[in-house]
Formats: sequence, structure tokens, C-alpha cells
Amino acid sequence: MTVSAALPLGGALRARPRLLHSVRTVRVVWQRELLRFLHERVRMGTTLLQPLMFLFVLGAGLGGLTHRAYGVDFTTFVYPGALVMPVLFSAVMSAGSIVWDREFGFLREMLVAPVGRTAIVVGKALGGATTATIQGAVVLALARAAGVPYDPALMLTLLGEMALLAFMCACFGVMVAARISSLHAFMGVSQMAVQPLFFTSGAMFTLTALPGWLAVVNRFNPLTYAVDPIRRAVFAHLHVSAAARAHYAPGVAWGGRQVPVWAELLIVAATALIMLAVAGREFRDTQ
Repeated sequence: MTVSAALPLGGALRARPRLLHSVRTVRVVWQRELLRFLHERVRMGTTLLQPLMFLFVLGAGLGGLTHRAYGVDFTTFVYPGALVMPVLFSAVMSAGSIVWDREFGFLREMLVAPVGRTAIVVGKALGGATTATIQGAVVLALARAAGVPYDPALMLTLLGEMALLAFMCACFGVMVAARISSLHAFMGVSQMAVQPLFFTSGAMFTLTALPGWLAVVNRFNPLTYAVDPIRRAVFAHLHVSAAARAHYAPGVAWGGRQVPVWAELLIVAATALIMLAVAGREFRDTQ
């Protein structure tokens, strides 16, 4: 074997252990996040309380004040928003473990260990996405109570879309937590960012006839492109008229042209990867 052929082969052999080491690091951090979630039963209960109140109390209350347009119950309409809520809040707040670890010194031990910081970030994001998807699946199990059928194709579609949403939100949380040293500051910043994102995403209202300023905010909100595919999937499996689908799930339009679902999901995935890259860079610079 010539020297020129041996050099690339040697580089590949050296790269393989590094890759395996990074994968092992991601798995360990992911498992730690999952175990922490399973031991925090209060957190699980409080996170699920919000969407249940949103679905059965707010949905029923507002449904009594509004008429049933096209024969669709208001609780059915807000069900996609109730799916998004636990995923969004749980995924973002899961990144608070980074701040907690920093306050108690455990993060410093992780940073001085012979592991890649990017692998730690990926593990944190995947861990937060997993726990958020689990909580979203609990609300998904209540579909029948909201008038949504237990169609296997629909359930799998919603679960996949929620997992992608959870990953984007977890990347956002890790990006925010990378530079914050106080848990109280993280909670405040997260709430300040998450609530406007949720309320302008279309989780609580239809995208038809929005005021001009709200339509602009809605189109530039990345959460919009996760809420809309979920709502469109739900209404595609309901026995309602075409007029009802056009009213309640019209889709996101740019310049009069509707954005296809695959493009919306691509926007969510691209946003997640961009925020993950930013979080990785911020994490590499942290001490």
C-alpha cells in the first residue's frame, strides 16, 4: 500500500472512534435527561395541566360563547393547539437542566470531561425532545374526547409532527440556556419568548381574515409552521365539509400561494438545525 493511500485510511480509522465516542456521549446525556424527567412527577403533572385546562375548560367556555360554524365544535378546533402546548413548554423548559447543572457545578464536570461539547448539546436537545413528545402523546391519547378519531395514520402523523416540533423547541431552549447562569433568569426569558410564539402561531385562532400586523407576525413565527400541519392533519381526518376545512384549516399562504405541508415541516427542521448550531457555538464558548 502506498503512503498516499495509507494516509486517508489512517484518518478514517482515527475518525471512527471519535464518532463512536460522540454517539456514546449523546446517548448518555439523552438517558440522563429521560431519567430526570421520569423522576420529576410533579413536573409531568403541572405541564399536562395547562393543555387539559386549555382544551376542556377554555375550549368549552369559548365554545359556549361562539356559534358552531360549519358544525365544528370549538373544542375540536383548539385540539391541535392543546397538542402543541405541552410539547412547546416541556421542550423549552427541559433546557433549564443546563442552568441547574451550571449552578450546582455538574456542568463544569461535564465540560472538563474528554467529551465533545457539541455532543452534549445534541444529547440535551434530543432528551428534551423525547420527554416533550411523551407528554404530547398523553394529550394525543385524549383525541376522542375532543371529537378527533383514533385513526392509526392520523395518530402516527401527529406523533411525528410533534416530535419534530419538540426537537425545534428543545434546540431553542438549549440555545437560550447556553449563556444564562441563573435558573430564575432562564425561566423569565423563556416565558417572555414562548408565550408570544404560542399565541401568535394560530394555535387559538384561524388564519383567515387576520389583521395585517398579526398576519405578518404569524408568517414569520416558526411555530406557525408546526401548528398548521398538525391542524391540517386533524381536519383532513374529520367528517366535515370542504368549506369547514377551508375555514378552520386554510393553510399558511405566502403571496396568495399555499405553503405545502412538506415545506412547512422543512422550515421547522431547518429552524431546529440552525438553533442547534447556534447553541453548539455558544456552548463551546461557555465556561
